[in-house]
Amino acid sequence: METTTSERVHCLIIGSGPAGYTAAIYASRANLKPVLYQGIQPGGQLTITTEVENYPGYANGVQGPEMMVDFEKQAARMGADIRYGLATKVDFSSQPHKVWIDEEKLIEADAVIIATGASAKWLGLESEQKLNGYGVSACAVCDGFFFRNKEVAIVGAGDTAAEEAMYLAKLCTTVHMFIRRDAMRASKVMQDRVLNTPNIKVYWNTDTEEVLGDKNVTAVRIKNNKTGEKQEIPISGFFVAIGHQPNSDIFKPFLQMDEAGYIQTTPGTSKTNVEGVFAAGDVQDKIYRQAVTAAGSGCMAALDAERYLGAKGIH
Repeated sequence: METTTSERVHCLIIGSGPAGYTAAIYASRANLKPVLYQGIQPGGQLTITTEVENYPGYANGVQGPEMMVDFEKQAARMGADIRYGLATKVDFSSQPHKVWIDEEKLIEADAVIIATGASAKWLGLESEQKLNGYGVSACAVCDGFFFRNKEVAIVGAGDTAAEEAMYLAKLCTTVHMFIRRDAMRASKVMQDRVLNTPNIKVYWNTDTEEVLGDKNVTAVRIKNNKTGEKQEIPISGFFVAIGHQPNSDIFKPFLQMDEAGYIQTTPGTSKTNVEGVFAAGDVQDKIYRQAVTAAGSGCMAALDAERYLGAKGIH
């Protein structure tokens, strides 16, 4: 791979959600002169959420995108060098670590903090991809507005699916919610909210067979996986909320991961199996996945990087 330019930095942060920005705030204050590349979705998953009510310090709640702007501004004020760009390849086999941005620029970094987060999973139907953007969406909060006063469907059984169903219920006439098993994974409080919302209709033991429509979504065909019974439901919007995939593919040759692709860190730290490479936020956390825990792990990563560089005598 030919590189047009290369640059040497002390501390490189890949990703720009709560973990990346918090790491940048701490690394800047420690005078590590961090360079942060924002990646494919600047601000991360919080840019596709609306109201965040559970982040401490925002007494009246805050919009997800607005919160990420606050984080970015704070990191910039502390002196972080924040840039557009996507890490496309890495080589962690020797020091300094090498990271290619947009396949052309090479960054050589003494310490790397990975905060690339996770992305929405899809069902894997051909029709789902064909109609993606034409009624199919993985983000109710981004796209629900377009289906005001229409009927929609959502697939998923976790807290995110429950939250998105509740959000859609405020805008849409009816929300058809398809759950694969006979139970939801969502927390009890979210389940109760869903089941007590009159215009959310829950279908248990239900698989989605096909999303129907030529140019736009017109209906969905579902099948009861206990009885085999099929039915078509006319809808305008089809939302997928079945979980997330960590954005860790480019690190696979070098970093230890679990079977789902989450980067493994030494418990109680942000350290990976490669010296000088740290991981924070949802790319290494499949349990909590909250803005506040991501921010906390970003702080840990910056402190770990600072200690690592100090011990190496790199200032």
